[in-house]
Amino acid sequence: MIRRRVSWQLLAPARGWALLAVPFILVVVVGLLRLMLGPGYGLWPLLAIGPAFAAALGGPVYTLSVGAVALGAEVLLAYALGPAITFREHAVLFLAIIGVSAGGALAGYVRCRRERDLAEVLAVADVTQTVLLRPVPTRLGPVRLAARYLSASTRARVGGDLYAAVPTAQGVRLIVGDAEGKGLSALQEAATAMGAFRAAAEQASSLSEVVDQIETILSHELGGEQFITAVVAEISPDGNTMEMINCGHPQPLQLGPRGPQLLGSPDGSPPLGLGFPKDTERIPYTVPLRPGEPVLLYTDGLSEARNRVGEFFPLTTCTSLQTPDDPSVLLDGLSAEVTSYVRHQPEDDMALLLVERTAP
Repeated sequence: MIRRRVSWQLLAPARGWALLAVPFILVVVVGLLRLMLGPGYGLWPLLAIGPAFAAALGGPVYTLSVGAVALGAEVLLAYALGPAITFREHAVLFLAIIGVSAGGALAGYVRCRRERDLAEVLAVADVTQTVLLRPVPTRLGPVRLAARYLSASTRARVGGDLYAAVPTAQGVRLIVGDAEGKGLSALQEAATAMGAFRAAAEQASSLSEVVDQIETILSHELGGEQFITAVVAEISPDGNTMEMINCGHPQPLQLGPRGPQLLGSPDGSPPLGLGFPKDTERIPYTVPLRPGEPVLLYTDGLSEARNRVGEFFPLTTCTSLQTPDDPSVLLDGLSAEVTSYVRHQPEDDMALLLVERTAP
């Protein structure tokens, strides 16, 4: 794997230089063909293809350089072919090359400027997402942790999926959630939920109280049609049990010798932010934590991932979850397996958080 990565890194600059050479090669090839075939063939105007193609690859200086080479080729051909080409034909081609080069240079300048602006926006978005999704420690108290975020965007990691782990006096408290919608609006919802969770995790005396505080904050901060699905969990100080409340989220999976097992009720309770009635209690459920039986929390970007024919990713039977491994290694394998399965850019972000009890 390391060798393959190194080889691709070495080939990438070479491919870039080869692509930048294409417009110059086009100009030379057209010039040689025109010289070899002589007058009477309609290859002369094709010299303008060079600067036109260059405008799609580089900036204004690069495009004008290709245009200058094309003009030089036109002058050389005019001298070599002599009176076979009229002055009017030379003038038309000369002006065509200048026009295409100037227009391409202007287009290249505008494109490069937009790319710089976009790069700045994406950099800010990446920083924002990094601040929102703080790195999860590999170990907290009696458990080992690993987290991954797989973005559906090829350009930025902005999205509404979230995860966090907070050590408290009551034990390690966790959340994995998914804000309704996409893009910056979903990111804003996720940031609100993360802030609410971190504050509640430090203050609340029970997991139910954590969820109630998050619900109260989100009910005031989110709009009427905005909501967040989430699993909120608490690991006991001794690491023997894990208590969870599912708020409209995909069921967690417990791995181990029996194979992946879905935890809790498939119905769960309503998502956060919809104004859950105060007189109705969200029912928590508790599962034992044993070494070698980690629990996977995830968003629906994983469970609802589809291949090209629309078939869902076989989460409970996928190879990477059959034999629990080191949390980080397991999530790497799962990420690679789902990416291979969909064989295209994922349609939704996915957040993964794996919790494993360490040996006593």
